[in-house]
Formats: sequence, structure tokens, C-alpha cells
Amino acid sequence: MPLLRRAQLAALGAALLAAGCLGAPVAGADEQAPSGCVQPGPTLRYLVVFARGTAQPDADAQIAAACGSTTVYYPQIAVAVVTSPDPGFGDKIGPDRAYSAQGESWTSDGQSSRKKVDETMSAASLLTSTETVPTADLGEQQWDMRLIDATLAHQITEGDPRVVVGVLDSGIDPRHPDLKAALDPQLSVGCLTGKPDPSVAAWAPTTSPHGTHVAGIIAAADDGKGITGVAPGVRLASVKVVDDDGYIYPEYAVCGFMWAATHGIAITNNSYYVDPWEYTCSDQQGQRVVTEAMKRAVDYATSQGVLNVAAVTNSAADLTQPGADTHSPDNAPNHSVRRIGTECSVLPAEERGVVAVSSVGSNQLKASYSSYGLGAVDVTAPGGDVHQKPSNGDNPCVLSTVPGGYGDFCGTSMAAPHVTGVAALLASTHPGDTPAQLTKLLNQQAKPVQCPGDYDLNDTGVQDAYCSGYASFNGFYGHGMVNALAAVASGTAPRPSTGAPGADAPTRAGKGPTDATSSQQPIGPEQLAAGQ
Repeated sequence: MPLLRRAQLAALGAALLAAGCLGAPVAGADEQAPSGCVQPGPTLRYLVVFARGTAQPDADAQIAAACGSTTVYYPQIAVAVVTSPDPGFGDKIGPDRAYSAQGESWTSDGQSSRKKVDETMSAASLLTSTETVPTADLGEQQWDMRLIDATLAHQITEGDPRVVVGVLDSGIDPRHPDLKAALDPQLSVGCLTGKPDPSVAAWAPTTSPHGTHVAGIIAAADDGKGITGVAPGVRLASVKVVDDDGYIYPEYAVCGFMWAATHGIAITNNSYYVDPWEYTCSDQQGQRVVTEAMKRAVDYATSQGVLNVAAVTNSAADLTQPGADTHSPDNAPNHSVRRIGTECSVLPAEERGVVAVSSVGSNQLKASYSSYGLGAVDVTAPGGDVHQKPSNGDNPCVLSTVPGGYGDFCGTSMAAPHVTGVAALLASTHPGDTPAQLTKLLNQQAKPVQCPGDYDLNDTGVQDAYCSGYASFNGFYGHGMVNALAAVASGTAPRPSTGAPGADAPTRAGKGPTDATSSQQPIGPEQLAAGQ
């Protein structure tokens, strides 16, 4: 789920079924179910992992024999997304091969225990126009950009439009004046069935401003109006992996990583953890399916030249403590974050090769909510903290774009896109570098932040968390605070663009399809209404 969210309980089962939100409808009297299959419903989605190298016809046949229907099959990683109304599907195809995260959200009486997000906005307000957004320059309020030397970096370069950042989130407002020039509709996609849907309706935001806020931190335009992102010269792809209830099921994330891997996206930002568990345990039946599918998807994306950046969650947890028992801020019985095994990880932040980001407030102290852990955190960045107020009176949270204007949010969700923006500057000034090389540069160029001598945030005489490690690498801050100026000063600044962003070059040398460039056509009301 998005790391910023605080959810409220809502029993939505009947309404979701009526709206068809849980997949394909149950077969009617005039439809023939496969022999030996039962269809009491509800129809659920499953992730299914196959032996590597399994061809699609073979996978489809196995799925059909177990009373399921293939939504999409990713042959590169031998993972499928399947729907089935048969409650025995998982047992038939094999409980160590199939898992329905969606099914974790249903009670024994068939009612949904999923929860609505409290940062919802009306659909109309999530689709803005230039005229409705304030035009005042808000740059003086961006303490976060000063903390990472972004303004100084922009004097050298603001990034290369050939670098595309995929924002795996709740969607990016395609009309926001600070984002519409950077947003590439041709590389944007919705993943809420586990299968890519490139229609505008599939990737535009509907109930959450979260993705738009994250996108602004990365690449809001440097136009003297509103705010400016870390890398305003790069392009953005809206990859929607957050559903209208604020959940990121693993099939959504797998779809997002596979889209990035196959469409020339250089960097992904992941300000979420995969539901329905904050900690996914590879030694638990079902959850090991999610662990394997996510590992394959992330590894494949990395092999295709994608650098993945992720937030470490807002649970204030020590991620190095296996088997610890923590509770989500949501306190939801069917959305537990308990680590019931000993091999448990926050996904995707703790996947190998992913840059894991903790959060600090304006005084560079670990944010009270930020998770941490020696070896679990790679770098840190500004995410804000209401307990750390800037000396000049600015809002202690991070100011960025939201549908209709600008807003302040705090969270590791906000820290991660600062790192993503710096990584985009590095990819711009070090063209051709691999994800491993870019990660090494991020770590080397970060400014070390020492463990605090005292981390008693509420003056009770008890430490609220313990920082282990040493000055240049520790559990609170990893290698330190990322630095935008170091990123652009260490390489060759990209040549100026000769036209619309992305119109004159491929997104990443040697990677992605040959048609991955964009004409940057504006999106109008009729396209949004038609879902084009």
C-alpha cells in the first residue's frame, strides 16, 4: 500500500462484486465451466509461478486444467496472473505455486474487509487544468531541495529527456502544469488487473493524490511557477499500481516492473510495500509465491537496465530483526504486518539490487516514522517530520504537486523520489551506466550522516530507536544523504534537447523498443472520458 496512507475499515464486498472490481464475473447458467470445476465465487486473482522456461501454451493448459483463466503470462519470468471463481484453484494447481493476495482481504462470509484510504479526493478534482493551479513561485518553501543541493545542480543540468522515470504509484495527473510536459502518455500504463492497460483511464489518478505528489518531487518543471523537482529535465511514465482502495497487490507490482523492463524505462520509483502483508515471508506457504514472483520481476527489470528505488516503510521498525512482531498503523485484522516467519522482508525495498531509502526531517535526523536497519538502508533523503520544524517556519513536510495545486506530505514515500530524481540526474550525466554502477555512484556521492548521540524524540529518557554502524554507513542513514550537485558534477552534462522531450533519441541506449519515444500530445477531456 502507499506508505503515506492511513486507512479506515469498510465492508465493501457486495458493492465490489456488483461493480465487478474483483475480476471476471462468475459463470452464468448459459456459460459452461470446465469439467470438474465449481463456481460459487467470488472470482479472485492469483499469482502463479511456473518452472523457468515454461512456454505460454503449456502454462495456459495447466491453468485451464485447474479451473482458472489466464489474464496475462510473462514468459521472461514464467509468472502468470490468473482469475478463477473455483475456491479449489490454488490446491489444484499447487499451493506452492499459486497465491491470491486478494483472497486475504475476504472473510469467511464472502464480505470484503478491505479499507478505503483517507486521502481520497473526488474523481473530478483529480483531473486538473492549467487554469485551476496556482501560479505563484513556491521554491522558497522547498527546504528539501536545498538539503540535497538540487538548486545548485540545476545550474549545471536539469537532466536528459532521454531518461524516463517510471512512477509506480496511484497515477500522475496528466493536466497538472508542472507535470504535463514531462509526462509521457505513450509509456504510461495501468496495472490493476496484473495485465498492462495503456489507456489513459487506466493510468490516470482516481482516488489518491499520492502518485502526483511523488512525480512532482522527481520532475516538476523549473518554470518559475509552483515547485521544481530534482530532475525537471527528465521524462515521467505513470505506471499505476495502486487501486482505488489504496492497495498494491503483488500482481500489480509484477506488471509494473515488467512494463519498465520492456519499455525502455531507466529508473522506477516505488513508494509502497506490496500488500496484503507489510512483511512477506518466504518461509510461509503462499507468501513464498509472492517472494519468488517479485524476485523474478525485479531481477528481470534490473537485467534490462532498470534501476529500482524504494521506500523502507513508515513503521519505525528495525528491518534487521527477523521474527519481530509489529503492527500496522491501520490496525486492520486482515491487513496484518506481523512477521510470522523468520525470513521476512519488506517488498520491494529489501529485494536485492533495489536502492532502499530511509527518511529524514529538515534537521537531518531520522524521521520518527521511518524504518531503518544496518544493511537494510542504502541512502537517506528528505521525507519530512512534523517533529522537526524548519528554522525559517516552512512546513515540516515536503511540498509537491497534487491534483488541483500543491500540498505537503510527510513519509518515506517522499524520501524515495528525491533519491530517484538524483539517480535520474546520474543516468543523464553517466549515459550507459548499469544499475549497479549508478547505485555505486549514489552511495559514493552521498554525504555521510552520523548516528545521533541521542534519539529520545519525546524526552522520556528512553531511546526511540538504536542506530548501529559508523559515520559513513549506518542503520539510520545508510551511506548518507543523496546529493544532486555531486551527481551532475561527476559526469558529462547532457546536450540540450532540440525539441519536445524525448523526440530525438531513444530512452536508454540499447534498451527498450524502437518506438519508445513520444510525441508528447496533450491529453484532453474527451480522451480521459474515452479512456484513450
